[in-house]
Parts: sequence; structure tokens; C-alpha cells
Amino acid sequence: MSEKMRQLRAVATEFQTREDGETPHIMGYFAVFNSVYEIGPGMSESIAPGAFSDTLAGDIRALVNHDTTLVLGRTKAGTLELREDSRGLWGDVSINPNDRDAMNLYERVKRGDVDQCSFGFDIVKQDTEVRDDGSVHWTLREVALYEVSACTFPAYEATNISARAAERDDINAKRLEAWKAKMKGVLEHGTEGAAAEEAD
Repeated sequence: MSEKMRQLRAVATEFQTREDGETPHIMGYFAVFNSVYEIGPGMSESIAPGAFSDTLAGDIRALVNHDTTLVLGRTKAGTLELREDSRGLWGDVSINPNDRDAMNLYERVKRGDVDQCSFGFDIVKQDTEVRDDGSVHWTLREVALYEVSACTFPAYEATNISARAAERDDINAKRLEAWKAKMKGVLEHGTEGAAAEEAD
């Protein structure tokens, strides 16, 4: 998978709301460490602790459904706080009470109508594990985070799934070629050994 392709990942979460004076807040985990996310048949991912540690100093936005016109908060403006803890990536969004769209989302989260999220990032470092059944698991070790979103229907992007599937197929094709080369060597070695025995 190209590390330059923007990734989107969906996460089930438990948002909380609170009011700090006149400022409403939405809080929750936008990513959970070591949880296995099924991307598709034979493909899964997990996020390693510390994957976000080098990116949280950047300028990150909180959006609604990945819509860049619906900005809920921003780290640069101090209206989005993000931090890692032992569980995952936790965020606190300060909602603008004068922003009707933001307040509408706040009320939906408060009622429990919106309780899922997603995040957009680039892969910086990852580990690849090929399992005995041919399935592939990726562990994201470091990412460049751009945005977190509260989502109505979070889902993996089709382009991300296709890219992961192509990567899985390429890995398995290389494994098959390596196995064929090994078997060919075994057969050739066995044939040569039999001929040597006959010569004796």
C-alpha cells in the first residue's frame, strides 16, 4: 500500500458530552490500541500504542463525517485536545455554541444518535504479519494524523480496502513463488542424489 494514500479508519466509540460554563464538549476515543479491525476477507489491522505520539503536535481538525466544511475544532486553535493514554487516542472537542451545525451534532451525540467516529491519516511505519491461512495482519506503528471525525455511518473507504487487498495478494503471490522455488530446489537436489547413488 502506498504510504502516501490518505487512509480512513472507522472506530466504534463511546462519546460523552459535558458543558463547561457556556462551552459544550464532546469527548471520547477516536482510536483504540491493540483492537483488531477487520478490513475485509483475509485482512485485518491493529494500532500499536504510541502510533500517534509523533503526530499530535501537528495541526489536526475535528470534523463531521470527514466534511472539511464542518469543522468542530482544531488543535492549532485550542478547540481540539488530543492525547494518547494506555487505551488509545482520546479527544476533547470544544463546541462553538454559536455554530448551529456544531450544536446540532452535539445534541445528537448527547442523545446517543451519533456514537461512532473515524480518523484520517497517512501510514508512516507498519509491520506486516502473514498468517498460516494466508490472511495478512498489519500493525500500524506510526501514523501522520490529519483529522478525526464524528460519523453517522463510519466505514472503510473502498479505495483503502482495494489497496490493502492488492497488498495482500502481492504478498501471497510472492510467498507462492518462494515456495515453488524451494520445491524446485528440493526436487532437483533429490534427482541429483538419486543419479549419484546409481553411479556408485
